[in-house]
Amino acid sequence: MDATVPFAGRDYCLYLLLLVFARGMDFLSTWIATPNLVLEGNPLAKKLGWKWGLALNVVLCVALAAWPLSAIVVVTASVLVAARNFQSAWLMHSLGEEIYRRWHVERVQETRITVYLLCLAGNTLLTAGVGAALIYFSDLRLVPFAIGMGMVAYAVAVAFYTLLAIWRMRRAAKKLARRQNSRMNGKSLTADNWVRAENRAPDKII
Repeated sequence: MDATVPFAGRDYCLYLLLLVFARGMDFLSTWIATPNLVLEGNPLAKKLGWKWGLALNVVLCVALAAWPLSAIVVVTASVLVAARNFQSAWLMHSLGEEIYRRWHVERVQETRITVYLLCLAGNTLLTAGVGAALIYFSDLRLVPFAIGMGMVAYAVAVAFYTLLAIWRMRRAAKKLARRQNSRMNGKSLTADNWVRAENRAPDKII
């Protein structure tokens, strides 16, 4: 299952074409949603930017096309990520990156952490469950096994980057609270919404 295919052969070109398409859809959906990468959830992709991110992905596509299992896993995960991006890309594009980010943060602040995590678990675990079923019933056949792994990898990535974003949001809120409290000579009340949400309802996300 982990065998390679000859470079520039028919199978290699097929996997390369699939990788270019899948990664291209991921790039396109991201560009529509956040052309300045303000809303990009992957810190590495955000740091690399479009130019270096594209160069890195070209290298990865050329390399992974020789490994069918890895290629199908990446293709599956990338297509699912692109589909997820396209779902909200029109709204992000319409509102603008900064306005959408503020709107999203406000909605997260107003949601209880238990409800938010329950919905995140439902989103990721159900997807991972389908992927696990594919892996289990694949009898180690390459395509269903690799697609199942790709679905599981996608679910893990969504959970990881979503939780990372929430953690960074909470950390930023606490830093802002400390700065504003110091300006008010130690007073515990502040006009900032994040801090009010933190002080008023500790069981909320922010």
